[in-house]
Amino acid sequence: MLNALLQSEIKDPRLEGVRVNEVELSGDLGVATVFYGTLEPDDDPDPVKQAFEAATGYLRLNVGRQLRLRRVPELRFRHDQSARQGLELTRLIDSSLQ
Repeated sequence: MLNALLQSEIKDPRLEGVRVNEVELSGDLGVATVFYGTLEPDDDPDPVKQAFEAATGYLRLNVGRQLRLRRVPELRFRHDQSARQGLELTRLIDSSLQ
């Protein structure tokens, strides 16, 4: 759902090519941690996080409407490091084979 909003509704250029990889909900459903990734794992994640924080209200409103929730969780954004770690591991393997 968040990816669909990013593709069709959010017009902030800092969020182009950004995808939500995972969402973790707290036990009381009050906080949703949104893990996001970029097309380029080496890009600086700070502008993306700032753009997400600027769009938080809009995203929460739309998530609440689509899921018909009375209480929409607080959204917290974290850069997903798995793509970068995978790239670094691939580089290490490649360099050890040469």
